[in-house]
Amino acid sequence: MTDRPEVVVVRRPGRSPSGGGGLAGLLAAYHLRTEAEKGRAVAGVDGLPDRYRAEVLDPQAAFVDDVVLLALSGHTAAGCLVVTAPSESRAEVKRLWTDPSFRGRGVASALVGAALAHAAESGVHTVRLSVWKWRTGAVALYERLGFTVTESWDDRDQLVCMERAV
Repeated sequence: MTDRPEVVVVRRPGRSPSGGGGLAGLLAAYHLRTEAEKGRAVAGVDGLPDRYRAEVLDPQAAFVDDVVLLALSGHTAAGCLVVTAPSESRAEVKRLWTDPSFRGRGVASALVGAALAHAAESGVHTVRLSVWKWRTGAVALYERLGFTVTESWDDRDQLVCMERAV
């Protein structure tokens, strides 16, 4: 028996779950950490590049055509993931992030599992993603979940592109 609440994944196509408060915080942490890892640390959301700042400030508008998955522990946002709208029988997983205090509890695996289930329900044949090379834990997680490295569709240096059949 544990005193930690169970983590559940909820999805809301076209709008941000739980009013966006928890989601916005997770997205902010994701983007701030990513910028720091790229050697471009910024002091806060206002310092993020425009496209990332827009996701944090209005996730509902930023992901209007996508499916946002949010992992909740009670009423606390524990992690997030975005599945893009299908195109040519493919969807992309973006913005996978687990709050550091919830890591090691299967949150990321649950989010990816829910993303794959959603993709299958939507008639998607392939799910793809990109991940920074230095995020070795994430690369290992994706490999454990059946993703394999594939030819890059993105020209950014140090980005690993992966995909798997649904």
